[in-house]
Amino acid sequence: MFAALTGLGLSTAAGLNAYIPLLVVGILANFTDAVKLPDGYSWLSNWGVLAIIAVLLVLEMVLDKVPAVDSVNDAIQTAVRPAAGGVVFSATNAAAELDHSTWMSENPWAGWLLGIVMALAVHVLKATARPVINAGTGGVGAPVASTVEDAGSLGMSLVAVFVPVLVVVALVAMGVFAWWLIRRVRRFRAARRAKRASREAP
Repeated sequence: MFAALTGLGLSTAAGLNAYIPLLVVGILANFTDAVKLPDGYSWLSNWGVLAIIAVLLVLEMVLDKVPAVDSVNDAIQTAVRPAAGGVVFSATNAAAELDHSTWMSENPWAGWLLGIVMALAVHVLKATARPVINAGTGGVGAPVASTVEDAGSLGMSLVAVFVPVLVVVALVAMGVFAWWLIRRVRRFRAARRAKRASREAP
């Protein structure tokens, strides 16, 4: 069960930032016994690969803090973040050990799918929230929101590896935030429609 929570936590972190959980998993696999990469994932602990991921992380962190550019970046990351979610879920043996399921071990694609779906859901939430934050703060909120998301991705990655039981709490909190965000977006759009209608009225 803990392996499943680790995988879900890391794929959630990938939905916020694709590169942070990849780096965390790769570095921890090199220096600790907390992460043991399964067969076929040794490349994730290769320092050359980690260096490339680090460069991509720096670019992501810069672009994601610029209003308007962040939305373009989110569009590009629609493919990258879910893919990273699939990688980190599978790379931590979570897929193979999910409830000690033989079926999961024999069908590794299922672990990838779980990671992809989780990361995609978080990515959609993030990409939906950012335009609302930008519009509501005149763009000032973009770097703040991005920094919070980066910190959240790092925190969730570490929690997923070292204290996986807390992933449940984080997922519940994210669910509550998603509910609040949906209401906020609906109100924001309704206000824009009403404002547009008042301008067009004779």
